[in-house]
Amino acid sequence: MITGVAHTGVCVPDCEAAVAFYRDVLGLHVLSPPYVMDGEAIRNDMGELVPDPAMKAAIVGFDGDGDRVLEVIEYLHPDGDTHRTRTSLTESGLSHIGLMCDDIEATRAELERRGVRFLVEGIAEVARVRTTWFADPWGVVFILVEKSRPNRPYFAQR
Repeated sequence: MITGVAHTGVCVPDCEAAVAFYRDVLGLHVLSPPYVMDGEAIRNDMGELVPDPAMKAAIVGFDGDGDRVLEVIEYLHPDGDTHRTRTSLTESGLSHIGLMCDDIEATRAELERRGVRFLVEGIAEVARVRTTWFADPWGVVFILVEKSRPNRPYFAQR
């Protein structure tokens, strides 16, 4: 049966620019640099979902996190709906990506210095974690999380 989460896919209009943002601004590591995926193998994989599934893809994340990575995807021949603008955080589809930090004030200040656009005024505390929300340049929403009990998973802080 299902044994874990493999990755979170993020569709962007420019793979190289997105990888640079995730690396240089958010501090993720490039685990697999951008490369083009096209041809028969990718058509067999997802040709029923996307008419011409040629793409440029990269993997970013943190060393030692295994499969907990972002798959950054730029479709090279998108159909009319691939890059539509989302209108609401609660719309069905990818909602947000959670990123952990040890010091939320310092991390937020550094990200703001780097030009990151935050979606909320400050930092909240809910279920014994501290949070603040921001978006990347393409509108992908992230929640920054600081745990009150670092030795426990974020969802078991109570």
